[in-house]
Amino acid sequence: MPRVNLPDFPWDTIAEDIALAKSFPGGACDLSVGTPVDPTPEIGQRRFGEASNAHGYPTVWGTVALHEAIINYMTMRWSARDLGERNVAPAIGTKELVAWLPTLLGLGPDDTVVVPTIAYPTYEVGAAMVGARVIKASHPGELAGEKPALIWTNSPSNPTGRIDSADETRAWIQYARDVGAILAADECYGEFGWQGEVHSIMDHRLNSGSVEGLLGVYSLSKRSNCAGYRAGFMVGDDTLVMTLVGLRKHLGMMMPTPVQVAMVALLGDQSHVENQREIYLARRTQLSQGLTHAGFTIDDSEGGLYLWATRGEPGRVTAHWFATQGIIVAPGDFYGTAGENHVRIALTATNRDIAEAVSRLA
Repeated sequence: MPRVNLPDFPWDTIAEDIALAKSFPGGACDLSVGTPVDPTPEIGQRRFGEASNAHGYPTVWGTVALHEAIINYMTMRWSARDLGERNVAPAIGTKELVAWLPTLLGLGPDDTVVVPTIAYPTYEVGAAMVGARVIKASHPGELAGEKPALIWTNSPSNPTGRIDSADETRAWIQYARDVGAILAADECYGEFGWQGEVHSIMDHRLNSGSVEGLLGVYSLSKRSNCAGYRAGFMVGDDTLVMTLVGLRKHLGMMMPTPVQVAMVALLGDQSHVENQREIYLARRTQLSQGLTHAGFTIDDSEGGLYLWATRGEPGRVTAHWFATQGIIVAPGDFYGTAGENHVRIALTATNRDIAEAVSRLA
């Protein structure tokens, strides 16, 4: 029998509401999960197909071409400086890296992992896998006297959409260095900032020109609509990255060659990202207006692919009400008790479903 005690899978706890929404005349509008519904850019599909004769094993560290593509992207888009191939490596989707990082770092019951107060649950699951102690914090000032081994930040946040300011990002970097912790920043939603500038811990202006002790986590799932490719990567401290690569070699964590080839093409093309931004912005505007007219308050939601909404009642009650209208949303308590009066509503639905959901709200 497994020795790890994990909570129930969140979505299983709202199975009745999901069934209720699906029984609505015309079917359900699913605004619960952040799964892209728009096509993977043609350039990615084409390069994936061209590389499909992948008869040999790929390397865990990835190809030189992929290293160069990641470095160029981080330099041009996120103001990183002086990155070399030892600073970067692929990951088989970022959830895999988030979940396994405490294990790969050799953490255990004597270690502390800091996660955001309202957060994607896999940060805490990864800590639970090794029995580490978890502390939830929104800023370093809440951690007086603590000596964490690993700190997670997430901006723009899933689920709230909050964007950390430049000063907040600097403060986390400085705090992690002061206490000797690894700072792992989940920046998977970075391309989607709607109100305010999104910052990266890889920005040389914020990290004093050094990536020591830092690990940025990135994904093409949202920016390039290729969640099915499991295309992620890490960037940061070269000693840390190479240690992780070495461990991952033993565990066979190899990204398929066609995915690596597609990643090179997709990271080199920013135009499809800008096109997708416009699509999400239109959906966000339409859904925000519909929710506001229906009496909801939208908090944070400055970036990312979700709206963090409330009408001043427990989120489970709100989620059930949505289900009676044939709309599936995620209760805020999926992401911690601090989110229990909110629901998370995804922009990752078709234009037709967004329009239909707004119609039902009206």
